[in-house]
Amino acid sequence: MDESRRQAQKGRGAISNTTSRYEREVRVLGDDGWGDNEILGEAARTLLFDDSARTVISRNRSPDIVFEQSVNPYRGCEHACVYCFARPTHAYLGLSPGLDFETRIFRKARAAELLATELRAKSYVCKPLALGANTDPYQPVEREQRITRAILEVCRDFNQPVMVITKSALVLRDLDILAPMAERRLVNVALSLTTLDRDLARRLEPRASAPSRRLAAMRELTAAGIPVAVLASPMIPGLNDHELEAILAAAAAAGAVQANTILLRLPLEIKDLFEEWLREHAPNRADRVLSLIRQCREGELYRPQFGSRMKGTGPVAELLAQRFRMACRRLGLNGRDAGLNCADFRPPPAPGDQLTLL
Repeated sequence: MDESRRQAQKGRGAISNTTSRYEREVRVLGDDGWGDNEILGEAARTLLFDDSARTVISRNRSPDIVFEQSVNPYRGCEHACVYCFARPTHAYLGLSPGLDFETRIFRKARAAELLATELRAKSYVCKPLALGANTDPYQPVEREQRITRAILEVCRDFNQPVMVITKSALVLRDLDILAPMAERRLVNVALSLTTLDRDLARRLEPRASAPSRRLAAMRELTAAGIPVAVLASPMIPGLNDHELEAILAAAAAAGAVQANTILLRLPLEIKDLFEEWLREHAPNRADRVLSLIRQCREGELYRPQFGSRMKGTGPVAELLAQRFRMACRRLGLNGRDAGLNCADFRPPPAPGDQLTLL
């Protein structure tokens, strides 16, 4: 690999812009000495595009995931988390899972309108809806786009239960919607907390909220009566796994009542992107981290089998899982029912609907 690719940019997670796996031609980056290469210079600015999706509810049958349906307001994510399992989806757009994923963002401007249409369908069966299962619904562009807020307004009006998944304190902007929904058991919020180390977080998740801000958000959400979960994820053996108990303890002190953890996943292009990141940001630990990951993945960097892809196998993974269970028991996490209310789902009258007598 050309060494000129291995230069981290401030505010960006991926170091290179590796060619999509679907492309016939492979881009090779080289420095011509003129200093105008965007990868070697100042971080590429974020560009926003319109997504032409005609539906917004995605469904899955994975036994590893607690929800069956989700909505993602954006494709790509400016938070730039180098480990993001959604990166390979940018290849479907003919773009790189590397820097393109965090600089070429696609917005679903009509998401709220499309969601309302799908919720009104006679065939729709109400089940909890995950908001942000693939990319973060509160990434920086949401401040101006407000697509996530519009989706929440639809969920509120339909009494549609929703699980918000984010690592951004921007979620507090929508307390005026979330708090009344929580009173009817229609919402909970899961905040991802990968590390308490601000410096490591800045390199792993360059544009996400700092760990201290996420903990502060947990406290404010809890004070507003909104159930909070902490996602101590991903756990990266040899890099942040030693923080597991401290992360859970800090979240519990901030009001979290539920917790989950996922072992680092490195499907498709992420394997090379993550190793590239390790060699740049933690060169003295890179070989050990990769070795520990392989010990959790039957000698490989990733295995996608249902049942083990989220937690791994072997002694290292089993010890991590045992530590998580013991810490949750000690801290009182996962001790109460966090189920959401689907019984009150009801589409509001649409313009032009005939009035009923009841």
